[in-house]
Amino acid sequence: MKIFIPILLLYTLVFFSCNSESQKDLPPPNILWISTEDIDPAWGCYGDEYATTPHIDNLAADGFVFTRASANSPICAPARSTLITGMFATSLGTQHLRSDVPLPNDLKILPEILREHGYYTSNNVKTDYNFSAEGRWDDSSKDAHWRNRKEGQPFFSVVNFMITHEGPTNNADPESVKKDLKLRHDPAKAPIPPYFPDTPKMREIMAHAYDLISIFDQGVGNLVQQLKDDGLYDNTIIFVFSDHGFGLPRHKRWLTNSGLHIPLVLHVPEKYRHLVSNLKTRQVDDLVGFVDFAPTVLGLAGIAPSSYMEGNNFLGPNAVKNQYSFGFRSRADDCNEMSRSVSDGRYLYIRHYLPQLPYIQNAIIFTQGKQAMEEIYRARNEKTLPIHMEQYFHPKMTIELYDLEADPYELNNLAMKPEHQERIGLFQKELDQWMIKHRDSGMLNESEYMLRAKGSSVYEILRDDTQFDPEKTLEAMNLVGQIDGGSILLRMQDQDPLIRYWGLIALEYAGLNSSLLVQELEIILDDPSPINAIQSAKMLIQLKEDPKAYQTLGKYLRAEEETTVLHAAIALRLLEEKAKPLIPLVKDEIYPKYAGEVWGRYKSWSYPMFIGMALDQVRINCGEEIAVRN
Repeated sequence: MKIFIPILLLYTLVFFSCNSESQKDLPPPNILWISTEDIDPAWGCYGDEYATTPHIDNLAADGFVFTRASANSPICAPARSTLITGMFATSLGTQHLRSDVPLPNDLKILPEILREHGYYTSNNVKTDYNFSAEGRWDDSSKDAHWRNRKEGQPFFSVVNFMITHEGPTNNADPESVKKDLKLRHDPAKAPIPPYFPDTPKMREIMAHAYDLISIFDQGVGNLVQQLKDDGLYDNTIIFVFSDHGFGLPRHKRWLTNSGLHIPLVLHVPEKYRHLVSNLKTRQVDDLVGFVDFAPTVLGLAGIAPSSYMEGNNFLGPNAVKNQYSFGFRSRADDCNEMSRSVSDGRYLYIRHYLPQLPYIQNAIIFTQGKQAMEEIYRARNEKTLPIHMEQYFHPKMTIELYDLEADPYELNNLAMKPEHQERIGLFQKELDQWMIKHRDSGMLNESEYMLRAKGSSVYEILRDDTQFDPEKTLEAMNLVGQIDGGSILLRMQDQDPLIRYWGLIALEYAGLNSSLLVQELEIILDDPSPINAIQSAKMLIQLKEDPKAYQTLGKYLRAEEETTVLHAAIALRLLEEKAKPLIPLVKDEIYPKYAGEVWGRYKSWSYPMFIGMALDQVRINCGEEIAVRN
C-alpha cells in the first residue's frame, strides 16, 4: 500500500499534466450557430411527441438541452440585435421592428471581435439587427460558408433558416413550400393550445408549422453532414436555436413565455468539453438569454468580453448563473407597445406602459394575409373564440403575473391575487433597477430619441445626464395605471418633454377629461417635442374632433424625419373613422412619398413600409377597400 499510493499519485499527476497540456495545445474551437425563425421548443428532444426532428434530437442526445432559454424579445429584429451585440436592444435604441439606428463608432459586435482574434466570420444570410451590418462580417451573403476561409483558420459561422417564419407558416398555399417533404404531420393529432379555436383549419395550420420544422431539421442534418465531410465535426461547437416563439398569434410579438421561450441545443465535441465544465447534466435548467450568447461565444474562443456587453457567459468554469431573465417589447411594424418583463424561471411578471393599446390592434399586420388570424377572426365573428384569445382584442391590464409551472399556457393572471402582492413588488423593483441600470431607451418615445441622436447615437444620448434622467422618467411612467389627476397634471406641465409625454399617456389610460386637463392638452398641441404634440392631437380629436388638432397631425405627417411621420400615421390609424378629415392629405400628398415595390405598395422594408401600412389601415378604417397582401 505504501508503494501503491505514491505510484497512483504519480500517474494522477502525469495524467492531469498531460491533459492540461493537451488542452493548451488545442486550437480554438470552430463555432456554428444554426438558427431558425419563429418556433417554440417544438422538437422531440423537448418531449414533444408530435415533432419529427431526428437530426436535432441526435445532436441533443450527446449534447445539452436548455429548458429555460429566452430570446429576450418576442420578435426578430430586436432579438437579433441583442443576440449579435451581447447588449439588450433597449440599451441601444434597437428594440423596435424595424428601424435603422446609428451605433457608436467604437462599439464592435460579436463577429468583429472574433475577426480581430483570427476567426473567419460568415453569415448566411439574414441580419435584421436594426443597424447596418455592412463590413461587420468577412462574408454576409447567401453564399457565405465556412468553406471560404483560409486553410486551418478557425471560424464562427451563422446559418439562418427562414422556412419556419410566420410567412410560410401562414402560407395560403402550404404545398408550395413543402412539396419535397415525405412525412407529413396529421392535423387530427396536432396540439392545439387552449387559447386557439380548436377547428379543422387551426389544426391544419399547426400541422403545417410542424411540417416546416421537419424541413428545418433536414437542413440541420445537411449542415452536420457537411462538417463531417470536411473533417470538422469534432472541432466544432454547435448551437441550434430559434429566434423567438411560433409565428402565430399569442406567440410571436407577445411578451409572454410563449413568445420569449426558445429551444436551444448545444453540441460540444469531447475534446472541448472542458470549456463547458459547469454543465453536469444533459438537461440544463439555467436561465439564459440571447444577451448572454455573445459573451459566451467569446469565452469559448478564449477572448474576454467587451466591457459594454451586458450578458453573462453561461459556459465553463467562470460561468455566471442568471437570477432573472428580462424581456422587452416595443413597436412592431406600425403597432406601438412599451412592455417589459422579468422572470425567475417559475413566475413571469409583465408591466405594460401603454396598456390602453390591445395586443391585437386594428392594423394591417393583424388583418391581412395570415391564415391563423383569419381563423381567429372567423371564430370571433361566430362567437366561438376562446375567452383567453378574445381578451387580446381589448385594452390590457397594467400588470400580468403567471405561474409557469402550474399554468404553462399562461391563462390565469395572478396580478390581483393578495397572496402574490409581495412577489409583484419584488419583481417590479427588479424591473425598475434593470431599466435604470441599462438606461432603457423605451422610456423615450422612438421619435424623440431619434431626433436627439442626430449627429451622435442613441446609446450615447441615453448616457448623457443632460438629455435623460431615467429615475425621474420611470417615476412618471409608473403613474400609468393610476387615477390621480393632480399628479398627472403636474407631469403634463413638467419642463422635461419626456415627463410631459408620460403624463399624457397616464391621462389617456385614466380616461380623465376635466376642463383643466383638456386645457393643458390644447397647450401641448404647440409642444416643441413632436411626439407630445402628436399624442395631444390624437387625444383631443378623440374627445372633441378639435380642428387645430387635425392641423397638428397634418403638420407632422409632412415632417422630414420618418420616425416622426410614422408616429403621426400611427396616431391617425388609432383614430379610426375620426381620421376622415385628413384622408385627402393622406391620399394625395403623404402616401405617394412612401409608395414603392415592397409588397407592391411600399418604398422600403423599414420606416416607409410601416408608414404605408398605417396609412393603408387609415384608409380602410374610413371606408376604402385595399388588398395589401395576397
